Amino acid sequence: MSFDSWRELGCRVALVVSCSAWWLGDWLVYGEQAYGDRYEQVIADTELGYQTLRNYAWVARKLPMSRRRDTLSFGHHAEVAALPNDEQDAWLARAEQSSWSCSKLRRALRVAKMAGRRASGDETSVDARALKIDVPAERHDRWRSAAEQRNCSVTDWIIATLDRVASEELSTSTTSWTASP
Repeated sequence: MSFDSWRELGCRVALVVSCSAWWLGDWLVYGEQAYGDRYEQVIADTELGYQTLRNYAWVARKLPMSRRRDTLSFGHHAEVAALPNDEQDAWLARAEQSSWSCSKLRRALRVAKMAGRRASGDETSVDARALKIDVPAERHDRWRSAAEQRNCSVTDWIIATLDRVASEELSTSTTSWTASP
């Protein structure tokens, strides 16, 4: 098999996987509406995990067929499912126009959340950069404990802490540069 054939086959398999998530989600939503609690018996008969199926149904419920983007995967839609409808549409449009991967959309959503922005704002792109630092294990454990107290990830805690300190530093340095009367 040539490389191009192999790559094309992979793309088709990925499309089937994405479509399967939608099909299962829609199937579960229908079963829930048509058969009430009896649909849970059928869920138990499938080989897929209960939580996986519930997630498929949740995304399918949050994004009806009329609002889905054919050019984006189920994963893209899952990333925005928790948002209000208008924000879902705005983020999906942005991801579609910019040809974002699910990972890029997830990073953009995280950056926007950390900055307190919404998708309906004036910004047209999110420029995120990766930063890798090596820290001693005990320091990382301490940061993780602090993050857990705030109910957030270590990454989100570090970003919020650095943003707060940067604001303090910038406001201090701005005041020190102000000319005296």
